[in-house]
Amino acid sequence: MTVITHPRRKSNLARMIDSAGGVSVGAALAQARANVEALRERAQTVVEAQISALDTVPPPVGLDDTPSRLNQVYCAATELIDAAGPFELFDLCQAAGGLCDLIGAVQPGEAFDWRIVVVHARSLRLLHSLPAEAVEERARILQSLGEVLERKRAQTG
Repeated sequence: MTVITHPRRKSNLARMIDSAGGVSVGAALAQARANVEALRERAQTVVEAQISALDTVPPPVGLDDTPSRLNQVYCAATELIDAAGPFELFDLCQAAGGLCDLIGAVQPGEAFDWRIVVVHARSLRLLHSLPAEAVEERARILQSLGEVLERKRAQTG
């Protein structure tokens, strides 16, 4: 058994760890929001670029070309989700996520209806261009894309 015969001193590091840090939670959250907001313009540029990328991926020329084309589409859709998510552009994320789900359900060697990519790209462009107040229009677009997703799932399932 060890007996301490002298008082323990706290190190400077221990004092710093135990101290509040000088920033309130409210101030830290406000700073975090400001930091994220500073990235909004760059995120919008990424969203626009990924929608354009989806729009310009050429359809596959055969079954051998399908996986690489679908990979291009999948990468563009996931990058769009990554850029739109922090700014609560949930309708864009939902539409791009549905496209990713459809691509993920494709079995190797299976043909893919490329019109789905075209419809999603155009829908994403429309969702991105609508004002935030166009709630009903956004909901209709997402509902239509959801119907496409359900039909394709029913065909493969």
